Amino acid sequence: MRLLMLGGTEFVGRAVVQAALARGWQVTVFHRGRHAPPPGVTVLRGDRTARGGLTALETGVWDAVVDTWSGAPSAVRDTARLLAGRVRHYAYVSTRSVYTHPARAGLAEDGPVVEASPDDGDDTDYARAKRGGELAALSAFGDRALLARPGLILGPYENIGRLPWWLTRIARGGPVLAPGPRDLPLQYIDARDLATWLLDAAERGLGGPYNTVSPPGHTTMGELLETCVRVTGSPADLRWTDPDSVLAADIAPWTDLPIWLPPGELHDTLHAADVSKAVEAGLRCRPVGETVTDTWAWLRSLGGQAPQRADRPTVGLAPEKEAEVLAAQRQRE
Repeated sequence: MRLLMLGGTEFVGRAVVQAALARGWQVTVFHRGRHAPPPGVTVLRGDRTARGGLTALETGVWDAVVDTWSGAPSAVRDTARLLAGRVRHYAYVSTRSVYTHPARAGLAEDGPVVEASPDDGDDTDYARAKRGGELAALSAFGDRALLARPGLILGPYENIGRLPWWLTRIARGGPVLAPGPRDLPLQYIDARDLATWLLDAAERGLGGPYNTVSPPGHTTMGELLETCVRVTGSPADLRWTDPDSVLAADIAPWTDLPIWLPPGELHDTLHAADVSKAVEAGLRCRPVGETVTDTWAWLRSLGGQAPQRADRPTVGLAPEKEAEVLAAQRQRE
């Protein structure tokens, strides 16, 4: 198989490239040159946002394309149109954020989605940008377009900072504010499992939308954080705190305490999707222990400092705020 990876130097794109190389595929990486791609690929340079930025893609034939673009939908539109006659299959990595908010628990791929246009520019929000990208892929490739809709993505090379923050915080030791309930179910996907499924889908020529995360309850907040303690070998003491107390302390879910959302509407939106279609199409998700272990090993190889995407906010609770909340908690006990 000949794969064209649009991006391919960070996180999900890198996982796709490594998985394809492991299969013996011929891989071409089209990117802006800001990060080094994995060895063993053919490199094409270009900037999808610049005039003439797609010149390097004007020739060439591939069996499949994987596109993780999250900016202006018009960039997906222009790329997909350029490649439509020379590529068999186009996989666009979208997001479950394309569903209108709030997405009810158990929502499948036929749920309502946000209004968007493939012609939108950079002034659109994330959900509409991704939906516009879906429409752009569909317009050029029709039923040859696969729309993968993950939610929370974790694993090595993460450049958002969610699991890396928890690992580095827990490795530091001491009392750790652990947002409850401990048995709160989580739904996510390891970037490598997403990559494997995308390549399998490309080989089979799957088209249309798929919710591509683990089954609900694949792990829990308790299992995730306790695994972080075990893997790092830290003497950290997890102080489980009920959701109301966390929220009352003006701590923001998802950003101050990454991954965590309190029980309710927001949690159901992210952690309770119907993924039966993707599972029936072969999606398999590795145990949380493997994801945590491998992410920690990768972080240690970097000296503990994870990369951070410039277009995403830095996550994590300030140490002073954590200490303040834990001190107040001790006084109440």
